[in-house]
Amino acid sequence: MQLEVIARIRTDFPAKFGIPRQSGLADTKAEIVFERKYGSPDALKGIEEYSHLWLIWGFSEAEGRKWSPTVRPPRLGGNKRVGVFASRSPFRPNPVGLSCVALERIEKREGKGMILHVRGADLMDGTPIYDIKPYLPYVDCHPDARGGFAEQKKEYRLKVEIPKEWMDKVPAEHREVLIQVLSQDPRPSYQEDPDRIYGMAYAGMEVRFRVIENRLKVCEIH
Repeated sequence: MQLEVIARIRTDFPAKFGIPRQSGLADTKAEIVFERKYGSPDALKGIEEYSHLWLIWGFSEAEGRKWSPTVRPPRLGGNKRVGVFASRSPFRPNPVGLSCVALERIEKREGKGMILHVRGADLMDGTPIYDIKPYLPYVDCHPDARGGFAEQKKEYRLKVEIPKEWMDKVPAEHREVLIQVLSQDPRPSYQEDPDRIYGMAYAGMEVRFRVIENRLKVCEIH
């Protein structure tokens, strides 16, 4: 089977570091821009009736990378192996991802065609999208489902401290999302050096921070 890219997503994350680990964990804003041959209004007819969508997309940064039957999920500290099919690792036989996003509005933009404005995406800017399907609550929602090892870490959060001098540099519309992203601890789980300063690109800014125990403090924003 040969897949074609139907669209690409435009987000505030130009690099992998700092992207939310799962869709819906932060109120990230994004635009889905269709390739010309797939951007017909007819192809989207009726989509406005749904509140959420499934995105099927490609781990473009992982293409060509060798896959392994077992992986080390970051949320398990990077030192415990599980089967690749028991994880959402990007290093898979077929590097395909699945995300659920909220559909906010549809726009017809001059020179670009139809644009979907979505919220909650966990994708890097420019990620190729292979398909879009409606989220159907009556079949897609399973409140009693078990969450496996991921359930152990679902409440994990860091306390985020951003001094006023740096917060003032962040546009108001990005402040809450930045806090949400940082609170999830963007670091690889095996890195615990309290003296190390990390840098994350977000919305045209470079955010530098360090983590001591369960507290993340922003050092600089440029």
